Amino acid sequence: MVEHKITELNKKDAELDRSLRPDKFGDFIGQTKAKERLELLVQAARGRQDVLDHVLLSGPPGLGKTTLAYILAGAMGVNLRATSGPVIEKPGDLAGLLTSAERGDVIFIDEIHRLQKAVEEYLYAAMEDFVIDIMIDQGPHASSVRLNLQKFTLIGATTRSGLLSAPLRTRFGMNCRLDYYAAQELTEIVRRSARILKVVIDQPGAREIAQRARGTPRIANNLLRWVRDFAQVKADNKITQPVAEKALTMLDIDKQGLDEMDKRLLRVIVEKFGGGPVGISSLAVAVGEEPDNLEEVYEPYLIQEGYLKRTAQGRVATDLCYQRLGLSAPGGKSKNLQGQLL
Repeated sequence: MVEHKITELNKKDAELDRSLRPDKFGDFIGQTKAKERLELLVQAARGRQDVLDHVLLSGPPGLGKTTLAYILAGAMGVNLRATSGPVIEKPGDLAGLLTSAERGDVIFIDEIHRLQKAVEEYLYAAMEDFVIDIMIDQGPHASSVRLNLQKFTLIGATTRSGLLSAPLRTRFGMNCRLDYYAAQELTEIVRRSARILKVVIDQPGAREIAQRARGTPRIANNLLRWVRDFAQVKADNKITQPVAEKALTMLDIDKQGLDEMDKRLLRVIVEKFGGGPVGISSLAVAVGEEPDNLEEVYEPYLIQEGYLKRTAQGRVATDLCYQRLGLSAPGGKSKNLQGQLL
């Protein structure tokens, strides 16, 4: 009974996430350059009555790569078949996915950089010539069978484009990198999501959430749901700037969007490793987190905001990091204590 209720709650959460995602370019806020390129790509393909070219979407998590994949499929009026790199364990899994696709269908592979090498090599011919060669039997009786595929569109999403092999990367006709959002764009996203959730929120309240969302729509929507719950219990279902500030302070998220793990990460580098350089493995052990998680979830924002530097020797704290911690940088140069981490 309990498991059934948990499953139902998970389904409702998934449905809620989907409801907050825009389903057309006109509703997609931000990423102006990438959006313009993709809209032009769609218009050209539809004008030729052709299949959309292969597209690679890269950038940190939560910026809209999956959303854009669904928008592209919707704009082309085709089906989307979604999977992820780690799920495709062997060439046969890929063959089953590709052979079931109809003409024009979108095959969306999230975290495509995590594909097995043997699987990736099968993609080369599939993307270029729309064929796939399957080995039948083993040893002296082994033979290869070539299967013709319907012309499809592969959309790959990756948080670490540097791990993609050159042969795979060059087979994508369009490469779009998504960047962190400006506070004004996130404010619009928060207000749009609030309308969908039927939450009363004013402009300052939306801006307060946006400023603490680390430039990421997914985080902004997650924070909005938390602030909604806080307002429901303690603020008569109305989200204002003071209400949003109190709610987010309860989550230990400061005005720069740094949460408890961010602060812990910065403190460990400065206090335990003398400001660095420190390797990612040592850092992961020190904070009790997986190295991949640090690299993909926490580091990109901290590096972009100027708190960390990534060098060949390891991670190094910047002067801004010392300033935010209220400490003096190496060499004894005093730093401004304003904005000290709590």
